[in-house]
Amino acid sequence: MRKKINVGKAFLFIFLTIYAVITVIPFIWALSASFKPLNEILSGGLNFIPETFTVDNYITIFTEQGLFPRWLLNSVIVAVIGTALNLVFNSMAGYALARISFPGRTVWFIIVLAVLMIPMQVTMIPNFLILRELGWLNSYQGLIVPGMINATFIFMMRQFFVNFPKEVEEAAAIDGLGRIGTFFRIVMPMAKPALGAQAIFVFMAFWNNFMAPLIIMTDASMYTLPVGLNAFQSDYATYWNYIMAASMVFTLPVLLLYIFFNQFFLKGLSFRGDK
Repeated sequence: MRKKINVGKAFLFIFLTIYAVITVIPFIWALSASFKPLNEILSGGLNFIPETFTVDNYITIFTEQGLFPRWLLNSVIVAVIGTALNLVFNSMAGYALARISFPGRTVWFIIVLAVLMIPMQVTMIPNFLILRELGWLNSYQGLIVPGMINATFIFMMRQFFVNFPKEVEEAAAIDGLGRIGTFFRIVMPMAKPALGAQAIFVFMAFWNNFMAPLIIMTDASMYTLPVGLNAFQSDYATYWNYIMAASMVFTLPVLLLYIFFNQFFLKGLSFRGDK
């Protein structure tokens, strides 16, 4: 029996290793291509080590492509502020649905579940019309405010707080903390695993969002990176060397965020509030 289990684990390890290699190869090639001149990329070779190593692609996108630093700044502003607002509001809504008894709590929870079933494409035109009436087109708030709460993560935080130990809140109440003080000073610090997992997913959603900036932003200086990368393509040529370099810069913040929150990521996905 043990031999069968060991053989099964060996096959599983080999399968996952092969899958990981297949998954990583495109990223490694893109990283390699970001240090190649355009003619070497267009030659069609699949070499992972550049024949002509150069950092001119990175220098060019930051110095000669004048709007690239602005696109990077726009993405950082939208993703950081949007993630911070989501962490606060999703957590507050999830906590209220899990812990506070108020009239209509079940109805609001059903509404949150119903929102999960609505595709994003259905709300694009209504969002655009509302933002136009508010005068928020081509603005940061036009990207941030519609996405500052998320039904998926309200549900996630609600599930986390359902299992949160009530004894901790009771001890805080005995020490004189009110509901708001308990939430921000006791509950939120103990919810770091769930907040870490939420931060990664929300940041990636804002950072990789292409459709919303494409619809809302009309001024090229207000583009975020996903939309701005299209500027490296023209009717006559596609500058793959610059696109690969810009893609590596685009990928770096997400990798750093995952490395920073990695210790909370798997714990947060368990949706538990106890230890």
